[in-house]
Amino acid sequence: MSKSQVPDSPPAVPVECLTVPLSPAPYSIFIGTEWWANLGATIRSSLPDMSHALVVFDSEVRGRWAEPLAEQLQTAGMRVDLVEVLSGESSKSLESLGRLWEQMRADRADRESVVIAVGGGVVGDLAGFAAATFNRGIRLVQVPTTLLAQVDSSVGGKTGINLPGAKNIVGAFWQPSLVAIDTATLSTLPPRILHSGLAEVAKYGVIADAEFFEWLEANAEALAAAEPAALRHAIAVSCQTKAAVVAEDERETTGRRAILNYGHTFGHAIEATAGSWKFLHGEAVAIGMQMAAHLAHALGRVDDAFVSRQSKLLQRLQLPVAWQEAVTEAMLQSMQSDKKVAHGKLRFVLPTKMGHVELVGDIDQALVVDAIEACRA
Repeated sequence: MSKSQVPDSPPAVPVECLTVPLSPAPYSIFIGTEWWANLGATIRSSLPDMSHALVVFDSEVRGRWAEPLAEQLQTAGMRVDLVEVLSGESSKSLESLGRLWEQMRADRADRESVVIAVGGGVVGDLAGFAAATFNRGIRLVQVPTTLLAQVDSSVGGKTGINLPGAKNIVGAFWQPSLVAIDTATLSTLPPRILHSGLAEVAKYGVIADAEFFEWLEANAEALAAAEPAALRHAIAVSCQTKAAVVAEDERETTGRRAILNYGHTFGHAIEATAGSWKFLHGEAVAIGMQMAAHLAHALGRVDDAFVSRQSKLLQRLQLPVAWQEAVTEAMLQSMQSDKKVAHGKLRFVLPTKMGHVELVGDIDQALVVDAIEACRA
């Protein structure tokens, strides 16, 4: 992944540019702090043939981020339409998608239009799927405003919606033309939402980069306190790691991309059984990571020190590592809907050492139960 500076009138604070090396359409990820005033110009210079912008935004970011961006694009000569999406996972629905398609039709979206998703992962997934399917595909720009979206859902091209009882079960691979990240958006988030995103950051250290895990251990308090320099570095390394994995397995055909789901088989089951708003996604993933570590320990793949080290970092990042009310049978049933199930057998992404994980199948269900129970303390 190459690095450069943002083209054309860069802001006073340097903005790092990473390139996701996908063939035949590589794209850039811009990462900086307090550069929102230049965002419209950056999008315009990156997509010079763009004539129409559909700014699809989370209702929580209308005044602070979406409307100022729309004004910049209008000043640059764009035709701009704003489309609001209600906050929350319930917006990733067939009904919301249908409304968005109808709005795109009413706004006369065409092949020169660009969907710009401003908000968290819900908006990015929904708007991305709409872009992938309207007119058989129009361009997409991801402008994630939560840490979880910045390091995970905005990069890699997965888009989609939920069906009742099945998360992200309908969707498409649709790579963005550009990802623009301003860490200033994180200063407006409640601490719990910021900390939720740090679970995905920690995940990258476990699955692919032991040195990054060490850096996280040295900077955990700075990250939890949302210090901009620490966040920029963590976001850049996380995006680099995910982009490298995606470049090797863009459409999940080789199994390599499955490593990005470390903690997610347990985590999705936690989300599905805990009830609305009990856990944020990153919180469920953090507990899921700890369950996965216990499972790996039971299989002799990692030692006590690994399990303890991961737990300590997650807790320093203000994340939970246990769920006392876990309903084991309900979680096991939910796991059967996991996309990694093969021929009815559960498969888990499990570590062998810090910085390396593997996809493991044919695991005794009793060990899975023990891993869930180990995180009820």
